[in-house]
Amino acid sequence: MQILLKRVYRYCSLHSVRLIDKAKMTEHTFMIIVAIIIGVLAGFGAIAIRTLIMEISNLSFPGDKNLLENIIDAPIYIKILIPMIGGLIVGPLIYFFAPEAKGHGVPEVMQAILLKGGVIRPRVALIKALASSITIGTGGSVGREGPIIQIGSSLGSTVGQFFNISGNRMKTLVGCGAAAGIAAAFNAPIAGALFAVEIILMDFAFTQFSPIVISSVMATVISHKFEGNLAAFQVPRYELVTPWELFFYIGLGLLAGLASFLFIRVLYSFEDFFDNKVKIPEYLQPAFGGILIGLIALVFPQIMGVGYDSINNALHGQTLWYLALILIFVKIFATSLTLGSGGSGGIFAPSLFIGAMLGCFFGTIVHNFFPSITASPGAYALVAMGGLVAGTTRAPITAIIIVFELTNDYNIILPLMITCIISTILSSKLSRESIYTLKLLLRKINIREGTEINVMKSIYVRDVYTPKFESIKETDSFIEVINQVISKRDPYFAVLDDNKQLTGVLSIHDIKSFLFEGEDLQNLIIAKDIAVKDVATANPNDTCYDVLEKMSQSGFSALPVVDSDGNKKLIGMVWQKDILDAYQKEIERKDMVATMVDKIQSTNPLNEVHFLQGYSISEIPVPKLFIGKSIKELNIRAEFGVDVLSVKRQSKQEPVVSVFPSPDFVLGEDDQLTIAGEIKKINRVKGMN
Repeated sequence: MQILLKRVYRYCSLHSVRLIDKAKMTEHTFMIIVAIIIGVLAGFGAIAIRTLIMEISNLSFPGDKNLLENIIDAPIYIKILIPMIGGLIVGPLIYFFAPEAKGHGVPEVMQAILLKGGVIRPRVALIKALASSITIGTGGSVGREGPIIQIGSSLGSTVGQFFNISGNRMKTLVGCGAAAGIAAAFNAPIAGALFAVEIILMDFAFTQFSPIVISSVMATVISHKFEGNLAAFQVPRYELVTPWELFFYIGLGLLAGLASFLFIRVLYSFEDFFDNKVKIPEYLQPAFGGILIGLIALVFPQIMGVGYDSINNALHGQTLWYLALILIFVKIFATSLTLGSGGSGGIFAPSLFIGAMLGCFFGTIVHNFFPSITASPGAYALVAMGGLVAGTTRAPITAIIIVFELTNDYNIILPLMITCIISTILSSKLSRESIYTLKLLLRKINIREGTEINVMKSIYVRDVYTPKFESIKETDSFIEVINQVISKRDPYFAVLDDNKQLTGVLSIHDIKSFLFEGEDLQNLIIAKDIAVKDVATANPNDTCYDVLEKMSQSGFSALPVVDSDGNKKLIGMVWQKDILDAYQKEIERKDMVATMVDKIQSTNPLNEVHFLQGYSISEIPVPKLFIGKSIKELNIRAEFGVDVLSVKRQSKQEPVVSVFPSPDFVLGEDDQLTIAGEIKKINRVKGMN
């Protein structure tokens, strides 16, 4: 049955692509149409998951009041049993069908973009929707926004796979799905688009921004059509009482930064605890976490579910200051427990909850002491919501726009900007990673470095430097130097001694100040006097990443390349433009083979693809000789004549795939390598096992 469905899917996909070709549609028009489709699908997906959560919540905690009051009125055994039952369902569902659905979802989307070219399995959307709805509906202390983002991203990737899209366009479609998810979750189309660019794609210079905006708008339109133009929260009117109040918002930003840092640390401490210390089977851990959530809810029922009712209470000043203070820490603990034990849900709503409680507590204190110059506690709760989102996600612009779109009140912008920026700065100082990137870093994926730096680290100076260079003897007179500089086209000249050893570098900029004094100086100054002596050099074994760092520090666009034996013998020059050309070619090569790598690792039973006569791409176990050594140390391309395209490492949750790993990647015993090259050379590597 599964094979039949795959054949039908491929048949429909192939004929759709042919119809597009016949229509002679431009790429921009095609991307706009696909963006509309993704926006509509993500909009309906958001409606579906919200409806499913509401139905499960009503079934779990029935009553005629709002959800929080129904939970408070529920018998003790219901508060304990319902989260446990939810965990018993969610654990096996995630473990056996889609491990990617575990946790809060956004890091998995970022990982797919960074390592898999934006490819996400179609089943993830369905499993994530079910798992998150059950987790939240049965009282799990998580949010619905993360699942909506992952579902939207999965739908965007599925549409891209249907039309056989790859490369940057696939990443754009994943961004479209993420933007549509946020937009539908908060009725905030601008925030949705900025979220996709600032967090998911991590690139404000992204070229295809219009499809992301269109998807975000379409999802909002769908949400408005079927659920009305209703705000996610009942936001009170905001007022900045006096300019002196801004000093209090600076203090609020500092507290938000501290709370953000605490949330990030506690969350991943719990994940580490359940992954490495808890000995019960992984698919039963969510049930154990559910029991503990139920016990906490006996005293603090506010922590169950998304917590919107409690947030609204804080926004309207209906929460006692000491209860708000306690709920900050209890919510951090409960959310970390739910996600650490294997539940499915987002961290967006918990961040808003923690921020609302922090702001309510802080606002009550300052308003009691300074009633004439401060707004109500609800105003501080509203601003602190943005501060927590900014501090945890390190996306202050998205946080500012979300809260602004919730209020539609320009008066809030100034205190909101101050709080969000200060929170982001302090949280960044305390922890380099955000709540999203830290999860990837724990999987040995440095998303801050990204593909670009990894590519630069894989290109060596020996592959890009030119052995041709212009040189000047260090004893040449000033007039001789001027004549050579004017007659040649290169901007830099190596200055050599009598033994052809490098003593410095000279450029036309170095002689400008002496040009009008040529006659007086021609017999007094020689090339050695003008040259820059303390100049950075490169050797053939340096990476282009290291060379670009040296160029950045020195201000030169080229560096002399000296012999790797440690002497100053000049063998050539490496130019910035040649490095960038090599980088672009490498990116194009990697884009070309990325689809083949994914095909081998997901669908090809033979673990091998032949793409040219005598060449293939194969997936093999790591040879014993390679274990414990880095790719750079092994020098695989030079020694064995093959390229390492990816490394798949088994983990407790799911295989972690590092596509085009950095030269410093150390190979482990259970790794699987995807290598490309001549078949006879691949067979030689295979034979080393």
